Amino acid sequence: MQEAQDQSREPSRDGSRDHARDTSRGRARGTAPDRAPDHKKAPSPQPRGGRAWEPCGGPDTGPRRGRPRSAAAERAILDAVTGLLEAGEPLGALSVERIARTAGVGKATIYRRWSGKEELFVDVLRDMEPAEPVLSGTAGLDDLRILLESMRTRGVAQRSSVFLHNVFAQMKSHPRLWAAYQDTVVAPRRAALLAAVRRAVDAGELRGDLDAELLSDLFAGPVLVRTIHRPDAPLPEELVEHILRALLQGLAPEARAAADGAGPAPV
Repeated sequence: MQEAQDQSREPSRDGSRDHARDTSRGRARGTAPDRAPDHKKAPSPQPRGGRAWEPCGGPDTGPRRGRPRSAAAERAILDAVTGLLEAGEPLGALSVERIARTAGVGKATIYRRWSGKEELFVDVLRDMEPAEPVLSGTAGLDDLRILLESMRTRGVAQRSSVFLHNVFAQMKSHPRLWAAYQDTVVAPRRAALLAAVRRAVDAGELRGDLDAELLSDLFAGPVLVRTIHRPDAPLPEELVEHILRALLQGLAPEARAAADGAGPAPV
């Protein structure tokens, strides 16, 4: 009900009322108003975790109402949520009003950037994680290595940060938030891994007579088991190379592989 009331207070189309409110709050709190001083469009911030894919709802193809985005305001909102969570506020108890007050902006400033709390929280969670890896988009096994190593480092980050671990644990108890994270973050990561596998097949680096999705699961499975289902299992730096070597060379004993006429594949 609170969020419905928040949305009903959306400013007029020209954004003049909200601009005055945000500007006055910014001056009172010592924070930057939600407009660049020279009235040019400020660049969107790059979160600490990076944004490799579009947020919930897909790419924004229509014109935005109101003022241009402010990098300072967006950064302040993300940091406000993180700060409240670090102070012990439960994820489900955070309201848009509380977040706006902490960030020193108006509620309408938040709603111009995110459709609701779920979309905002997904960006906050992505902001906390290690940056998304940069892929060539043309290589097969090389990009596959990069993606698997990214999975391993995210697992290490969650293990080494009690705060990050607790936030993810809370997130799983909120079905809408968990579904939004799966749709906008996890699903694109899975698609990127599958695309790398298919490029490796096309390049002759992997067998072409097996289902590509099965191959993708075979590569990702060991990392996911260790990061999710076996939190006590080691995640050494050489883990990805060990997984690749085992899968590419095969799991049968070398003597049997030689008898079958299949030598070890190059790693």
